Amino acid sequence: MPNTVQRRRKPQRPRKALHKLIKNDMILRVSEDEYRRKVKRVYAGPRGAILATCSTLSLHVPLGERIFRTRKFDLRGLRSILDVGSGAGQIARHLVRYADPAAEVTCIDLSHHMLRRARNRLKGDRPEFVAADLARLPFADAAFDCVTCGYVLEHLADPETGLAEIARVLEPGGRLLLLTTEDNLSGAWTSRIWYCRTYNRQELLKLCEGLGLLCKQELWYTKMHRAMRAGGICVELEKA
Repeated sequence: MPNTVQRRRKPQRPRKALHKLIKNDMILRVSEDEYRRKVKRVYAGPRGAILATCSTLSLHVPLGERIFRTRKFDLRGLRSILDVGSGAGQIARHLVRYADPAAEVTCIDLSHHMLRRARNRLKGDRPEFVAADLARLPFADAAFDCVTCGYVLEHLADPETGLAEIARVLEPGGRLLLLTTEDNLSGAWTSRIWYCRTYNRQELLKLCEGLGLLCKQELWYTKMHRAMRAGGICVELEKA
């Protein structure tokens, strides 16, 4: 009888099933209008009011600040910056601090409540605040040489719509700092709390490439985040 070695079948990892169980799929189940109304209510309510505090406690604010302070994403020399989905002004605060004094900074958000909170936190004549929708940006083609988009894309059922709008308002050679929720366990919990979707890293970068947004570098908050593949998707892209 021939000497054969039976290979053990590796048990299927339960992570994907767990992620699917935890994730909130409302964005895929209801109409676009109904979903947007829900998101507006969430951010206008108590969760939106404590968003800045949550971002600080989760270390997203101080670790995000390090990306700009160490020039991993370099703001020097930029003339016109658009911050998409400014929320409570977490990224906008870094833009005002580390961009050149002459740089124009424009912040948009779908929620009037969040814009008011950001304006109250970032007292001063910078930045300019505009109520606007990522899916229909009210700006001319090639109006900006930089766009930052932090944890906003996950509120679009079709990310191509928002990414195409960002590509449109970016000038050739303009840069995009994109942060979004990844399809892992922590991302699933984020989806549950904020009614958003999650993204596969490689699929998202491929979609960006198809729109002329080419990945320059993947950014990580710390070496530990890089080793553990944690902290979500954070990439610098450049418009071809």
